[in-house]
Amino acid sequence: MSWTLNRNAAPAGAYPDRLKPVIGLDAHRAAHAEISSWRGYRKTPLRNARNLASRLGLESVWVKDESGRFGLGSFKALGGAYGVQHVMKGGEGGAARLTVTCASDGNHGRSVAWGARMFGCDAVIYLPAHVTEVRADAIRSFGARIVRVDGEYDEAVAQAARDARTHGWTVISDTSYPGYMEIPRVVMVGYTVMVEETSIPPRPSHVFIQGGVGGLAAAVIGHLWERLGEDRPVAVIVEPEAADGLLCSARAGRPAASRGNLDTIMAGLSCRDVSPLAWDVVGAGAHAFMTVPDSGIAPLMRDAARGELGEPFEGGESGVAGLLGLIEVARDEDRRREIGLDEHSRVLVFNTEGATDPELYGRIVGTG
Repeated sequence: MSWTLNRNAAPAGAYPDRLKPVIGLDAHRAAHAEISSWRGYRKTPLRNARNLASRLGLESVWVKDESGRFGLGSFKALGGAYGVQHVMKGGEGGAARLTVTCASDGNHGRSVAWGARMFGCDAVIYLPAHVTEVRADAIRSFGARIVRVDGEYDEAVAQAARDARTHGWTVISDTSYPGYMEIPRVVMVGYTVMVEETSIPPRPSHVFIQGGVGGLAAAVIGHLWERLGEDRPVAVIVEPEAADGLLCSARAGRPAASRGNLDTIMAGLSCRDVSPLAWDVVGAGAHAFMTVPDSGIAPLMRDAARGELGEPFEGGESGVAGLLGLIEVARDEDRRREIGLDEHSRVLVFNTEGATDPELYGRIVGTG
């Protein structure tokens, strides 16, 4: 386990005004009003991991379970489709039929394709080499065209951007880069709907959040910070050992790329570069950054499915990463002490995906 405390973390206090244009309550309210009107919307459940809390010596562990979100199997359903809705209402692409595009490790592309079908436009989704055909077929099922990129996620991002400029398409991504900030902001704001649904009495003292490019972490940290002010929970960012861009950024004090090989079972977190827009929030609001080993994922998926942790849930490979981070920290007395994790701690984690690759999930959990 690699670990670093964030020396640039803001002290306890109100959410900074400078961050509200990135993640803010006004934008959240608009997102909630829109997304909650979609067919099939319902709050996803909170699972009580009471057995795990007892084993780790914590007051409680709650898992926000996104495995059933809109039937797409992940929290990404909230962001990509909301970005498509934004451009179709004139924010970027006007009212005429257009083509949207993005790079994806699977879940975001599925959301964009679903949104394109729902709002009446075409979609072209770029997938890096490691994405399985099962995930590609799930995206095709919504009528999207797949373009395979012989390279990493970030190379798919770059090719999608180049082709969008050539063909006049609109990129829908939660990854920002110079000259491309507004739509990633909208996508991240979509994720705050999930955070707002999470109501734990009393408030969580700690939250463990998956890394990736940082869009999810920014949404969780920003929304909880603005809602709770000086009582915001201690936020720990969890990444695969092979894709640790946010941890590298924390050590550098600025956005920095991972030097890992990106080869991880946590396919949804296999990203080299972080989003500069997300980093504005994460770099100020996260308290610690860590990596977890691939070897811990499969056993934890099985434990989640079998109810060993408490209430059973369908946790995917990236879905249980935050939970694995909590377990790794809770078993390390020095790390526990550094973030104040004790018998009074109320921990929130996010199961960000279910069996988005049913074949792989079945092999791991033993249902296939």
